[in-house]
Amino acid sequence: MATLIRRRGGPRPAPDAMTLTEHLGELRRRLILSVVAFLIAAIVAYVFYPTILKFFEHPYCESLPKGHSCALYVTGPLQAFGIRLNVTGYGGLVLASPVIMYQLWRFVTPGLKANEKRYAVPFVVATLTLFCFGAFVAWLTFPHALGFLHAVGGPGIKDIFSPASYLGLILALMAIFGLTFEFPVVLVALELANVLTPAKLRKWRRPAIVVMVIVAAVVTPSSDPFSMLALAIPMLLFYEGSILLGRLFGK
Repeated sequence: MATLIRRRGGPRPAPDAMTLTEHLGELRRRLILSVVAFLIAAIVAYVFYPTILKFFEHPYCESLPKGHSCALYVTGPLQAFGIRLNVTGYGGLVLASPVIMYQLWRFVTPGLKANEKRYAVPFVVATLTLFCFGAFVAWLTFPHALGFLHAVGGPGIKDIFSPASYLGLILALMAIFGLTFEFPVVLVALELANVLTPAKLRKWRRPAIVVMVIVAAVVTPSSDPFSMLALAIPMLLFYEGSILLGRLFGK
């Protein structure tokens, strides 16, 4: 305990000089700060739940003709409250993610070398940016996907969506788009590690295009052509961009 008190009051020692107790104390402190940030963010998400729900309902409302109601319907007395708790949990995790990532970064960085820190910061920033961009593309594409799925069913079928099925689909789509948009980060990392080279990527361009289109068709949860194209086209552009970045870093 005395060691922990000295750690908090004094300068941060080097990682090699820290004892196991100090490492565990540092980890506990980072975890506590992350949990507190999540709880505060979850409270904020709970208060602004109507605004968050309206944000996710927007693609559904955009897919319907003007004048049609885009309400979501529950079939049980506890479903509405359960949906609010789920949105609160996911919203709190998203809102608290910058603080959680910072705490993770502060715990890991003392063990990194100077050149590793130089590469780590751009990769972390690029990862978060591309994930958010991918989720936003999915949100923009979703009205066209819903319109296609409704048209396929025929004019005799009316849509009545439950919050669980609708939010589950749009959140899955946004998560898949966000993770898939990390594709260039992986390629550039492999190029920096000399596992891949720009020459190999250019040589594999044709089979890679076929594989990326197949992957986009398989992982798209809505199985509509709009989402598939919105996922496949950026992957093709990212592939070409990774070749250019690999040549740039090689120089």
